[in-house]
Amino acid sequence: MSRRHQERRGANQQNAGPTTQEVVSQQGKRLFEKHTSESRLLLAVLVIAVCGAVLAVHWPALSAKAFSFDDGLYFTGNSLVQNPSWASARRFFAEALEPSTVGGYYQPLTMISLMTDYALGGRENNLTPFHRTSLSLHAANTALIIVLLYMLFGQVWTAAAVGLLFGVHPLTVEPIPWVSERKTLLAAFFALWSLILYVRHAHRNDWRVYAGCFVTYVLALMSKPTSLPLPALMLLMDYWPLNRWRRKRVAEKLPFFVVGGVFAVITYISQKRTSFIALPGQYNPAHIPLTICHNIIFYLYKIIWPANLSSYYPFPKPLGLSNPTVLACVVGSCILIGLLVVSLRWTRGLLTGWLFFFMAILPTMQIIRFSHVIASDKFAYLPSVGLLMILASFSGRLFQSGKPAVRQAVLIIAVILAGAESVATRQYLAQWRDTVTLYEYMLRLTPDLAPLHANLGAGFKSEGKLDEAISHFRQAIQLDPYDAESHYNLANALQLQGKLDEAISLYHKALRIKPNFAEAHNGLGIAMAAQGKLDEAISHYRQALQLKPDLPEAHYNLGLALKSQGKLDEAISNYRQELQLMPYSVKAHNNLAIALQLRGRPDEAISHYRQALRIEPDSAEIYINMGNALRLQGKLDEAISQYREALRINPNLAKAHNNLGTAISLQGNIDEGISHLFQALQLKPDYADAHFNLGCILQAEGRLDEAISHYRRAIEIDPNYTKANQKLQLLYEKTVNPK
Repeated sequence: MSRRHQERRGANQQNAGPTTQEVVSQQGKRLFEKHTSESRLLLAVLVIAVCGAVLAVHWPALSAKAFSFDDGLYFTGNSLVQNPSWASARRFFAEALEPSTVGGYYQPLTMISLMTDYALGGRENNLTPFHRTSLSLHAANTALIIVLLYMLFGQVWTAAAVGLLFGVHPLTVEPIPWVSERKTLLAAFFALWSLILYVRHAHRNDWRVYAGCFVTYVLALMSKPTSLPLPALMLLMDYWPLNRWRRKRVAEKLPFFVVGGVFAVITYISQKRTSFIALPGQYNPAHIPLTICHNIIFYLYKIIWPANLSSYYPFPKPLGLSNPTVLACVVGSCILIGLLVVSLRWTRGLLTGWLFFFMAILPTMQIIRFSHVIASDKFAYLPSVGLLMILASFSGRLFQSGKPAVRQAVLIIAVILAGAESVATRQYLAQWRDTVTLYEYMLRLTPDLAPLHANLGAGFKSEGKLDEAISHFRQAIQLDPYDAESHYNLANALQLQGKLDEAISLYHKALRIKPNFAEAHNGLGIAMAAQGKLDEAISHYRQALQLKPDLPEAHYNLGLALKSQGKLDEAISNYRQELQLMPYSVKAHNNLAIALQLRGRPDEAISHYRQALRIEPDSAEIYINMGNALRLQGKLDEAISQYREALRINPNLAKAHNNLGTAISLQGNIDEGISHLFQALQLKPDYADAHFNLGCILQAEGRLDEAISHYRRAIEIDPNYTKANQKLQLLYEKTVNPK
């Protein structure tokens, strides 16, 4: 642009008065400094209405039962999350450079948030507490976006309308039913608070507010390090729409950049030590510009037309200009950047809003690779605020026109768009109802991807459909022969089908691919134990615990093996260690109680049975076990009460009828005792113990022929039944050779 043209343009701007950006900024500042009670009330009403709509649209997320890719790390296999305590919280904070239970970056607040939901009842079969918190955070984030847009542009109605479009957009679905994506919602929550406090500081120059802005930035970083660019985003906001850009604004944010740099180093080290990371020099130099161009167009396209959404967008093959999709994205990116630069003639908003989006999403652009996907819906969650600022500014100008028809048209269009988004959001949420549905849907979009087959196999396995699970695990291995997890999962499924030799072979393959695979050692130990090779099983359990001391399953299985060898003290020690890691493990409490009972410590055993029943009050088996312990203490009334409770839960439990019949008979109620023993045999005709116990009662009643018949039947079922043989021999001596 020539100097003369610049002077003429400057003169025109002076004659025309203040720019649109300045007008908008001044209005926002005036509204911020002097809110009327009416505007505050209207803002509150609209925020409540929009949040209500957001909750209504996303409500099906509360009943979602799908598990996604890394939920095992964050929840189902995380011993600290499943052990809510101050000790677990301290470990989440302390393990900055090498998190022990979740591979990847430092995110203590996210882990504590998930741990809290677990303490509130969240379980694998009850994900509602997790989804409830996530949905609440999304509604809160929607409210914060409305407040932020109102503070920036001073328009209540347009801020609410734009916030509604964000809140019900299908691209916001993923972080809500995906348990481990709590980090996206929590980081956005603190980041939005930081931006709001920054705008307040910009208007009032209040350093207490500045301190709050800094603290919430740190909290955002402790939730998810993708919040790193926040100080750069504040500088962009200084340029537009706050219009307060000065060099000193950079110095103002130096503390933010310093703490962001510290967290960047922590993130890199922890990611490198515990997961996967690749620097730009480790791959083709063209990878960076091609990936950026692809993602610029990809995200804009998904925001404008949110169809065929997925949690797994693989890298295009090939990632080069020979790929029509990649070529179209490169051309589209060049055109877009050119248009944004040209738009500076009229407004700062378009370029600055887009730069806000670009800077916010830059950490996830795969310049430094940390994932096997090129993009993800969740990555656009917070960055979309930049695009929302453009939309709020544009619609705010239309509202300022003063024409009622224009204002009505803006609101009607917003409602229509929100309605269309809501339909698409509900359709996408339907895919999250269970794991199988989710991965079948993703495989329809992107077939022949090993991770999708592996996770679909896991979904079928959790439903007990082992043949389908095995089929998908085999396809995953065929597509990726070096995937240790798929070998492990296939081995585990085959083991459940009793195909131990093939399972053992696959466990060994998994360990050759990944020698430090603790779970594979544990699985191999289970297979060896099933073959009766207890010493080898114990060896593998110990190797698993050397690699991963916090693996509760290995402690439990080692305890079982040691108990089978009669090493009760060691077994008890391992059960206790499992309970330290998993205090809500019913099976650990139950088996510890059995071991304590065998060790002659019935009071401790009963205490653990009671703890198990507090966790799982409908476990008939534990009521039976506690009844047995009480009977050994001579507390027949209490034992009978436990057996009756077991039968209340499951009237067709042969073991409960057998034990109840025996206990009642000891109290002298012979007829009812015999009745329960006969019911046990009706339910389980080959129940040797029931035949033996019935024989004992009938013998005491003088019904010797019937007693002999039941002793014989017990021996037929179990030829090594010593007590039955002894009883039968004594009866023969009495009847054949009476003295």
